[in-house]
Parts: sequence; C-alpha cells; structure tokens
Amino acid sequence: MWVFGYGSLVWNPGFETAERVIARLPGYRRSFCMRSIHHRGTPEAPGLVLALDRVEGGACEGVALRAETARAEEVLAYLRARELISSAYLERRLEGALADGRRVEALTYVVDPAHEQYCGGLDLEEQAQIIARARGGRGHNADYLFNTAAHLAELGLSDGELDWLARRVRHIRG
Repeated sequence: MWVFGYGSLVWNPGFETAERVIARLPGYRRSFCMRSIHHRGTPEAPGLVLALDRVEGGACEGVALRAETARAEEVLAYLRARELISSAYLERRLEGALADGRRVEALTYVVDPAHEQYCGGLDLEEQAQIIARARGGRGHNADYLFNTAAHLAELGLSDGELDWLARRVRHIRG
C-alpha cells in the first residue's frame, strides 16, 4: 500500500515505512487551504493546514510511502483516524509517478472544496498572519509550517510559497 505525503506525512508519517520515494501527483497543488480546528488551531481561532487542492495542469511533489502489505489495514485505520477527523479531507487513491520511474496508485487525502473548513484563495500575507498566531492540540501552527518547509528542502523539493511563508511567519513571531 502506497501513501502520498505532501505535508506532515513527509516528516511524521506515524507508521513504519518499507519504502520512501520522491513522488509527483498530477492535477493538485499543495496549499494552506484548510482551516484547522483540531490539530493546529481551535474552533474559536482556527489555524491553517496543508491540503491538496485540485488545479488543472498542476502537480505536487512529495513523498510516496509504502507500508508493508501485512500492516495495510492497521496503517489505513491510523491514517483515517488522523486525517479524517473533521471530514474536510476526502480519501482518494490516485496515480502518481515515483522519481525512479515507477507509477503507483497511492492513498492520499485531498481537500473537499465544499467543506466549511475549505479556504482556498487566501493571500500569502493573510496565511502568514493566521499561521503565526494559531495553536491547536498538536501545537503551534508555525511549527507545522517550519517542519514541512525544512523537510521538503532537505529532500530537494522546493516550494516557493512555503519558503516565503516560513520567512514571513518567523518575522511576525520575532
């Protein structure tokens, strides 16, 4: 079973991986387009988390994580408990390309644009202001951003928006 990671799954999959390969998922982009009311914010002061937002002609680079077949049901249950906490994500199996040339179907979580937590289209400054201040059950929203940006950079996966947001949020936080 393959899982496509584009945010916190890159640096904190939460399950043992048998294989980890850079991957590309067509038709989507990584975006802070989902309000977080559990992990990185609260209902009163939502944070922002990354989601895959559908975009014609786009692609998202991330990591494909392979779970051992014998543990697939356990991993699936774990991911559903983690990712489907508020049903703002839709669970999908989508075809992606691995950096080594293989094509695989990977379990991934994409944002539901009809869900009340969807907030696509926020400008970067507004995102930075929210991320700099929000905190939820898993900690500061800024830490989520910093970890994701740093781990993507370590893998050689540049994301200009995340890099800009990380610099701006550090500046806001002093």
